[in-house]
Amino acid sequence: MGDGMGLTTGRSTETSGFPEGEGLDEDLRHAVESAWASLLPSADAIADDITLTLLAKDWHGDPGAELRADIRSSVRAHIHRGIRTMAGLARTGESTVYLWRETGRRRARQGVRMEHVLNAYSLGSRVLWEALLERHGRPGEQVDDRVLVLAGRQIWAALDVQNATLVESYRREEARLHNRDLQRRQRLLDGLVEGRGADPVFATEAREVLGLGAGEPVACVVAPFDGLPDGPVRGAEDRLERLGVTSCWHVRGDICFALVATGGTGGTDLTPLVRALEPVVVGRAGVAASPDGLAGFATAYRLAAQAADSVPRGTTGVVPVTDRLPEVLLRACPEATAVLVEQTVSPLLAQPPHQAAVLLDTLRALLAHDGSPTHAAKQLFCHRNTVIYRMRQIEQLTGRSLRDPRDRLLLALGEMAAPPSAA
Repeated sequence: MGDGMGLTTGRSTETSGFPEGEGLDEDLRHAVESAWASLLPSADAIADDITLTLLAKDWHGDPGAELRADIRSSVRAHIHRGIRTMAGLARTGESTVYLWRETGRRRARQGVRMEHVLNAYSLGSRVLWEALLERHGRPGEQVDDRVLVLAGRQIWAALDVQNATLVESYRREEARLHNRDLQRRQRLLDGLVEGRGADPVFATEAREVLGLGAGEPVACVVAPFDGLPDGPVRGAEDRLERLGVTSCWHVRGDICFALVATGGTGGTDLTPLVRALEPVVVGRAGVAASPDGLAGFATAYRLAAQAADSVPRGTTGVVPVTDRLPEVLLRACPEATAVLVEQTVSPLLAQPPHQAAVLLDTLRALLAHDGSPTHAAKQLFCHRNTVIYRMRQIEQLTGRSLRDPRDRLLLALGEMAAPPSAA
């Protein structure tokens, strides 16, 4: 909640409530200042009236004793300082501008909506003006109409300045708080990637800051930038939010990644999440669930990164790790993978480029049909005997039999692990 104070600083020295260049004679200036000074004995009552109106108008529940007391104290300070300023009684260094700025910062920290604070300023201006009119409308207390006109100009001309001052300080504090919260979120996401999710204290803080329920299932999305100037994922957080899914995104090196609460997308079933991401992914992306929640997020991050890496560079696709397990396994041990390639498809790769491509295409067709030349021939649009001839070449070069299940498995893994240039 804001504070009701529609009060002017007047001149830059803030010793008077009169704008510079008014050209007022001393008698009129003194009359205006005296009119404002007459409200000083009623300042607390005016301020409390404003406070009660604010709480009744803008609060639909109990704001709490601490905030109520803060609002009451703040409104009183504003009314006293504003009246003294316009009455020419402000002390040196008693800046109303500082008071407005500090109020803007404090209300932003308290999470009070800016529109409520601005409404409070307008209310304060109106109540203070009405108090001046009411006092000097009594019999025997009337003042020259010129005095009231000038007093009105003072208070209403200042409202725009007050609002601008408050808005600036409020937004600066809001931006500072946002940056602080963003840095905290990023620190927590980095910590989860580094394996700190197994620490109960760290996990509790992460759930609180990231908005996760206790035991809520999560998944990790990893998308390498691959030189894409606008990033590999565009508008994912907004899209998931519209679907009722909480996600927290961060950039780590040349990787864009996210923690996603998958309770609303099927838990450990990643299909709904993959489908939701497909329209907003413009590069490669991998997705992995974390069955152990935050404790297993670091593992999910590594698996998602390996799944994304299994998608050919330069293409677009979102793949769950469960669909890329052979590729992920091969990438987990490069040394063993190199031996596998050497012991399976390396002799095929060593053939002249055209022949190597023909033999690899034939191998893929045979593997897709459990070694059946007949079905492979239909896929390749060639005669069955041609496939049988190529099949014998493959078996002779590799020393593996396409009729043996274990050899077929090794050949399939070797073909999968072959360099992209061999595809």
